[in-house]
Amino acid sequence: MSFGIVGTDVMERINWVRLREEKKKKALKIMKETGLGAILTMYEENIRYISSTHGPEWTKTIPGLRCGLLLSDGEVIVYEQGDTKYQTIKHSPWLKKENVRYAYTWTKGAAGPANENQAKKLINTVKKYMVDHGVADLPLGVDFADMNMLKVFKDLNIDWVDGLMPMLKARSIKTDDELEALEIAATIADSAHYEASRIMKPGIRENEVVANLMKYIVSVPGVEHIENLIVCSGPNGWPNWRTYTDRFIRYGDLVLIDIVIVWNGYYTCHYRTYCVGGQPTQEQKDGYQQAYDWLYDAIRVIKPGVTTKDIASKWPTAKEIWGYQEEDEAAANLWGHGLGLSHYDLPVVSRIFSLDYPYPIEENMFFALETQQGKMFEWGTRVESEIRVTKTGHKVVTKFPDEEIYCVG
Repeated sequence: MSFGIVGTDVMERINWVRLREEKKKKALKIMKETGLGAILTMYEENIRYISSTHGPEWTKTIPGLRCGLLLSDGEVIVYEQGDTKYQTIKHSPWLKKENVRYAYTWTKGAAGPANENQAKKLINTVKKYMVDHGVADLPLGVDFADMNMLKVFKDLNIDWVDGLMPMLKARSIKTDDELEALEIAATIADSAHYEASRIMKPGIRENEVVANLMKYIVSVPGVEHIENLIVCSGPNGWPNWRTYTDRFIRYGDLVLIDIVIVWNGYYTCHYRTYCVGGQPTQEQKDGYQQAYDWLYDAIRVIKPGVTTKDIASKWPTAKEIWGYQEEDEAAANLWGHGLGLSHYDLPVVSRIFSLDYPYPIEENMFFALETQQGKMFEWGTRVESEIRVTKTGHKVVTKFPDEEIYCVG
């Protein structure tokens, strides 16, 4: 791995052509294994996985503004938002020009009385493509469907099934090029944490830290999007508010920072805990040590052949730690989630469901584990590592120091 982020003829780096082909090949393989004739993808991460196209960020929250269709013979149809299709045709020569077309959107219901008709126009074209490609007698997989689509499926007698789980399974095992992209993204997140340590001092506001980090991160070539920057200081750290405000960071405050960015489609999730302008108390050190031990007790378990149950079992119950009656009240406090073209790939690790519904860990999965501890409305600590599953174990790919609370300012 070179960790270079631009192409060159003198060094083998990420092979984007190979990455495109291998993603689509994996999606096709699992589609055929599940007996589907086609998969209609409404979620951005799945559209990108099958087509290697990327729409504007604002389309991601409105399924149907753009979508994709993968047919079992390997043909990919991309439905773009209006005449954006011409940009896709120009920049994506691996797609047949005639397979890039405009979408029929109903903008999450905002089309009002036209909602059902718009959905019908979309599904009619999908049906026609399936007929033309000789797979109309096979089920259609769909990764998202709203009430309008459900009605149209019934009216048009479309045999549709869950297409999300097959796509999640395809995406869960990363290719070599995807793994390098994820490690480069993690490196950028590490660097952003160093930038945070450099600028934080007593008197700076949470939103100012976010603004500085945004400027730093978007200056890196290949960064497409900042999904989330969490900066929680003092009482905002517990319960972890998972956002930021205009609160002044005071002398001696603990600050939680999470870096969730997207580099060439691939996500990070990377928490660290800071003490600004002083030293943490012994109570705070003890709280952080608990979180750190929970994290690495779980990490040490990771290898191919174990399950999410084996990992989650290393964590104490929410009742014994915080007195909560149900694990759901502590959702994401002791947590793990896959990373890839989404912030949430398989697997997800939690005592909420992993004990009863374990999921197998396989080589070349890539995910983050995160743990936390704190004192109600006074201070919080949190630590998170990104992990690649190797042939015989695991590799922690995030490098910014986490052995103790990081003191700055």
